[in-house]
Amino acid sequence: MRKSLIVICILFFSLFTIIACSKENGGNGGGSSVDCSTISNKFFAADINPIIQSSCNQAGCHASGSSNGPGALTNHAQVQASASAVRAAIVSGRMPLNTTLSTAQKNSIICWIDSGAPNN
Repeated sequence: MRKSLIVICILFFSLFTIIACSKENGGNGGGSSVDCSTISNKFFAADINPIIQSSCNQAGCHASGSSNGPGALTNHAQVQASASAVRAAIVSGRMPLNTTLSTAQKNSIICWIDSGAPNN
């Protein structure tokens, strides 16, 4: 009985450690380990908006009139107002649904949001 309890405790601790570490590294927690000082593609007009328009602003997703998630993402004001939801969805991998963003695209969006989501 005592051996079983020890084995269960070790398994529980191991599982807890694995889950905690994955969240620290941006697994599901909304955090991110991106060094934004190395990211140069973080301007809304030139970098972020084209990604949003091609990946998110689709019919049935976040086009004009959408009520999905944060709603429409058709302009800077809408994207900025939904920045925390957009960031969390991208970091977790939940979005975009119909396509996959490259690591560079994800990092650009994350760093743009982390810099205050400016209209630049």
